[in-house]
Amino acid sequence: MSATLTFVTPPHGLAPHTAFELRDIEGADGLYALESADDAGIRLFVLDAAVYLPDYSPIISDEDCQSLDVHEAEQALVLVVANPGAGGTTMNLLAPIVVNAATGASAQVILDGQDFPLRAQLTARAA
Repeated sequence: MSATLTFVTPPHGLAPHTAFELRDIEGADGLYALESADDAGIRLFVLDAAVYLPDYSPIISDEDCQSLDVHEAEQALVLVVANPGAGGTTMNLLAPIVVNAATGASAQVILDGQDFPLRAQLTARAA
């Protein structure tokens, strides 16, 4: 998959950038590079939550859904930022990236009042 994503507000820590390309990582289903369209040096790795975290079901606020024109769960692609490190890879489950799968409109949302970790350890997927 390759798609153009336009963030309604810049992702946290990446202002002023709002235009990104979502690119497959070859050989890793559901793993993507999210690269700034304006600055080749800005890149995040993101995971498709449906592939890696099938039980992850954050509640997205009505306001966030409205800003993305998402009215049904099936319209949204939920991505989590992956942070590779010496001790393994962690995932930010507290601030997922929600994408309108039809339009590419995107937002990184903070899940206020939900008990998700900022740094959850990535474990091997069940086959």
